[in-house]
Amino acid sequence: MKDYFGREADLSGKKLWLLDMDGTIYMEDRLFDGTLEFLSQIRARGGRCVFITNNSSKSVRDYLTKVQKMGIPAGEEDFFTSAQAAVLLLQSRFPGARVYCQGTESLAEELRRGGIDVRLDVEPVDVVLTGFDLELTSEKLRRTCQILTEQKDVAYYATNPDLVCPVSFGYVPDCGSMSIMIRNATGREPIFIGKPEPTMIQIVMKRFGFSPEQTVVVGDRVYTDIAAGVRAGVTTVGVLSGEANVEDFKAGPCPTYLFDNIKELLRAVE
Repeated sequence: MKDYFGREADLSGKKLWLLDMDGTIYMEDRLFDGTLEFLSQIRARGGRCVFITNNSSKSVRDYLTKVQKMGIPAGEEDFFTSAQAAVLLLQSRFPGARVYCQGTESLAEELRRGGIDVRLDVEPVDVVLTGFDLELTSEKLRRTCQILTEQKDVAYYATNPDLVCPVSFGYVPDCGSMSIMIRNATGREPIFIGKPEPTMIQIVMKRFGFSPEQTVVVGDRVYTDIAAGVRAGVTTVGVLSGEANVEDFKAGPCPTYLFDNIKELLRAVE
């Protein structure tokens, strides 16, 4: 089967499918047509699907509950989020550090589960971590800006650079846009942890024992999903069901293949 650009899609031999979530397999609480069939087809062929997302507003347990309600069979091992990537980074680079977290309670709890010393108020800390915060308040922003302004040597990280998150009526500001607000107020730029960095992809490949040649990344964003896959040296598949349009994908980095949605990708796999 040919993709959107008329390229013959050869997806034979692909065993590890790393799927973005928002805008790729569902939109908020609406599962896209073909998602369940696609997941079943990959598993029937002896492959593995892992959901990788930059959205740090939910913990793995939250995501597990969400997809199970949609009818997707999954376990905690089937997810890897930017929050989990943040835990690994903090454990390796800042062991025992005091971490101020601007994010949802789910993000804070994910950090605590990883043994991170989470602080939520203005006090001396070693690291500031911001995430996509659906519980954001002006008081939270004030605390973040105060710490970054008064504590010049504090390390500053953000879970992901996504500018918007797709929702049923369009988009809402994501962590990247929130970081721009903070930069405008403090002059501080965060180091981003999630996609487009290839780290999440590399960790999952290593965890399950698959090579780059066996791996595919599927997503709706050029500057995160596709860019991360390109940097990791794996096959990339773009879908037009989320943020990016055709012109975005043409501008690049261009995915290996482009399809309208997950249902069309299912047809290519079949």
